[in-house]
Amino acid sequence: MANSIAPVTIVLQPGQLPSRLTTVGWKDPIHIRGTLTDGPAVAIVGARAATTVAMRRAHAIARHLAGRQIAVVSGGALGIDGAAHRGALAGGGPTTVVLGSGVDVAYPDRHAHLFRQILGSGGALVSMLPDGTHPTRYTFLKRNPLIAALADVVIVVEADVRSGSLSTARAATQLGRVLAAWPGSRGCDRLIARGAAVVERVEDVDLALAGTPRFVEPVVLDPETTLVRDAIAAGACGVDAIVEHTSLSVRHVLRALARLP
Repeated sequence: MANSIAPVTIVLQPGQLPSRLTTVGWKDPIHIRGTLTDGPAVAIVGARAATTVAMRRAHAIARHLAGRQIAVVSGGALGIDGAAHRGALAGGGPTTVVLGSGVDVAYPDRHAHLFRQILGSGGALVSMLPDGTHPTRYTFLKRNPLIAALADVVIVVEADVRSGSLSTARAATQLGRVLAAWPGSRGCDRLIARGAAVVERVEDVDLALAGTPRFVEPVVLDPETTLVRDAIAAGACGVDAIVEHTSLSVRHVLRALARLP
């Protein structure tokens, strides 16, 4: 059973929302515990089952931002989200948790203490859902656009192609936020291939916040290699699966694999 969190929930109606939400036409009320800042903010999101390296990256980015008093926004989940919130606390800056539950329901349970630390440090717990609401897969997806809306820049640190954080990335693009990703995981590489900025160091985050994000030159692939790349991105694993997915011969698949960057 999920743990409860104190103290009082405030409900902001559309006419009371922070300016960064009103400028994108946000219509839903939001439920808040703590202090929601309306200054510069960066969302850091990614996989729950994240690698240790990726979690260290998320922590380092968040700590860097917090040291500049730039708010860190994330979803409070295990993995990248938790690392980002802890990095913000370590840097002494504000952090906002956008929950897929009511703000009085700590989910995951093991983050109840972290959420209390965030409230105690001047951060906020935010939700689109009323108190007492327990999370479902749908509520997590529903909250992702709010993560993007509360930030100026959205950074995906690590993600597979089916990661829920990619829905936050889509919302960032739709809302006109700067979208960036750390290369090296399939979901992030796909985002970069489709036009997301690149983050590989904290200086890249500063560039994105300044409105001058760093991009990589797109790699132009021949049709066969493009088919193989897309098959792998869709989940095809191994030569036989790629052959089945693309209808290419084994010889052509092997040749295309050798050409992939």
